[in-house]
Amino acid sequence: MKITIIGAGYVGLVSSACFAELGNHVVCVERDALRVAQLQSGEVPLHEPGLQELVARNLAAGRLAFATDVALGVRHAQVLFIAVGTPMAADGSADLTQVLEVAHAVGRHVSRFLVVANKSTVPVGTAQRVHDAIAQGLAARQLARVPAFAVASNPEFLKEGAAVEDFMRPDRVVIGVPEGRAGERAAGLLRRAYAPFNRNRERMVVMDVKSAELAKYAANALLATKISFMNDMAALADAVGADIEQVRRGIGSDRRIGYDFIYAGLGYGGSCFPKDVAALCHTARGAGQRLRVVEAVQAVNDAQAGRFVQRLLQHFGGSLAGRVIALWGLTFKPGTDDVREAPSRILVRRLVAAGARVQAHDPLVHSLEQLMAGDPPARRARLAPHVAFCAGPLQAAQGADALVIATEWKIYRSPDFAALRRALRAPVIFDGRNLFDPAELGRQGFFYQGVGRGQR
Repeated sequence: MKITIIGAGYVGLVSSACFAELGNHVVCVERDALRVAQLQSGEVPLHEPGLQELVARNLAAGRLAFATDVALGVRHAQVLFIAVGTPMAADGSADLTQVLEVAHAVGRHVSRFLVVANKSTVPVGTAQRVHDAIAQGLAARQLARVPAFAVASNPEFLKEGAAVEDFMRPDRVVIGVPEGRAGERAAGLLRRAYAPFNRNRERMVVMDVKSAELAKYAANALLATKISFMNDMAALADAVGADIEQVRRGIGSDRRIGYDFIYAGLGYGGSCFPKDVAALCHTARGAGQRLRVVEAVQAVNDAQAGRFVQRLLQHFGGSLAGRVIALWGLTFKPGTDDVREAPSRILVRRLVAAGARVQAHDPLVHSLEQLMAGDPPARRARLAPHVAFCAGPLQAAQGADALVIATEWKIYRSPDFAALRRALRAPVIFDGRNLFDPAELGRQGFFYQGVGRGQR
């Protein structure tokens, strides 16, 4: 098939490479000319396991191309996927500016039947807005024969750090199509695009457009709920002397609950959960509803990193002035270089504000500009004298008054504790990801505090 994907971020780039790997002819359109030049040379400007190899292989095979020209992409496509950003606006809603810009461009250039599928995470009702924007573009052209089109919803369910695997082995493929003949044609073309995934079993879940749009938000909100629920339980575990890790094993063995997303820690971050939870609450308010559970999920998460810093402050008598804090892990999760809404950003700001100096290490984040991307330059300048980036975990721990673990990278899971104790000024570990056994750390002479595990 001939497929066009608009947007070369995580979702667009992974989708482009994977569809090409399945034998389709894919054009990925991106307005950032520098990024397009990088991709045309085979350089992938983001970290995602397996993606570099897919892009290189399909570029060489001629199945994958990158361009800045939307008109070229529209002319090429039987199915066009919109995979541009929908960042959070000031009021918590999803900013659809880029999505609607693509829709207007499609209207200016479409000349035959085309399926336009929203892969971007968008609120309920966006498909209708995209349909209207395309129709406006067509009307402005005053064509004698107006080409038909259909707007569908095809939300993505990719995890950063495992996006290629998730795309190639999906649990399900959700498709929302409009009623009528155009919707039937859209469903047929989308079934054809995803046919390779259905050989083992049927993975397509076809529904109406609004339900598909809401399904994406509901999925992310439910996963975020599991995380915030466990962080709430962790606070209670600390208060009553229980161990949240034992609790996790006790409830995770229940098949109705499962082990995924029930780890206590510093809260969720990244490009999806924070903005999607906020956008879902905004959608509910616009419909005259309140999502009281989801609002609580957001509130628990917003407080989690600050609560962790407060425990650190308590340990040092209420002041971190002059203290050196080693920080292991900066990305919002292991396996990615994404720092958007990462808890580490909150930790760094609050530690520096409390008078501490931070010595940081992360396998993929090596500068303050990278960590605090999106912050005003003046804010980064204020942090710069107080944050050092180190070549390795032990270097970050050298001379530090405490070690804080913010991301559960594998490199941090089995350190040389004897060497770590020698490196630290004091044997103090605040483990924001519950990587270690408190009893074992206690036997080795460390003061250890996790999340919901008491202190040893």
